[in-house]
Amino acid sequence: MTLVAGPDLGGREPRRAARAHRRPGRMRGLWEASPLTYLTLIVALVLSVFPVYWMIIVATRGNDIVGDVPPPMLPGGELGKNLGAVFDAEEASFAKGLVNSAVVATSVTVSTVLFATMAGFAFAKLRFRGKNALLLTVIATMMIPVQMGIIPLYIMMGWFGWQGELQSVILPFLITGFGVFMMRQYTQQAVPDELIEAARVDGCSTFRIYWSVVLPALRPAAGVLALLTFMQTWNDFMWPLAVLSPDNPTVQLSIRQLNSAYFQDYTLVFAGTTVATLPLLIVFVIFSRQIIGGIMEGAVKA
Repeated sequence: MTLVAGPDLGGREPRRAARAHRRPGRMRGLWEASPLTYLTLIVALVLSVFPVYWMIIVATRGNDIVGDVPPPMLPGGELGKNLGAVFDAEEASFAKGLVNSAVVATSVTVSTVLFATMAGFAFAKLRFRGKNALLLTVIATMMIPVQMGIIPLYIMMGWFGWQGELQSVILPFLITGFGVFMMRQYTQQAVPDELIEAARVDGCSTFRIYWSVVLPALRPAAGVLALLTFMQTWNDFMWPLAVLSPDNPTVQLSIRQLNSAYFQDYTLVFAGTTVATLPLLIVFVIFSRQIIGGIMEGAVKA
């Protein structure tokens, strides 16, 4: 039996094998976090959390510690007293402000997610005349600052007789151009055309396709949109200040009323702000799984 030697490649094959062997180690090195990375993340975390922590510190102490140098770093024992003063302040109507903000933010969030997913599905997957022109119109609304619409909206609320009522801060924001555009972009990537065609073959109507096929696929993006919408509506101050009365406020207007007395009591303001922050934390915890799921799904697709 005769053995035939292969051609001498000048040692190139061993070198290729060595490079292939070293490549995973190099890739691991690219993704390993350095001490500088950890230091940067820690500094960013401290800068982000410290204002919230300081808010809680002031809310649990008396007003005399605001100007102390160095400031106290541990909570006090006057949180219950300060919260009682916040809810007892008649000029603020804080409890009513919390209820009103919950109603407004929930209504706007549910409506925005529902209509944005429907419009996004229509713009991404349905064919109809004027689709591109309508989409450009929706995108154009995102270029107009909110401040420019305050006077026309205020006049319209006067025509409807809604000044001072909650519908004046709900109806103008039931749908946003950003939500429609976001859902349209996500629907194009997350919902294959073959899936919609298969549902058509099975006899599903357009609304059934949206409800049973498209909407479950949009849950990660819908969760992100719901969180952003709820936070924006809950924190909105300018439009409720323009159209609502002090007797029927949102929580942001109630905090402003706490801040409008002759004597500046920071403990009441910070205690009210602490209570107003809790619903945002609860909503974030509820939608965090959807947000993380959307991020991971995008990473896998990439």
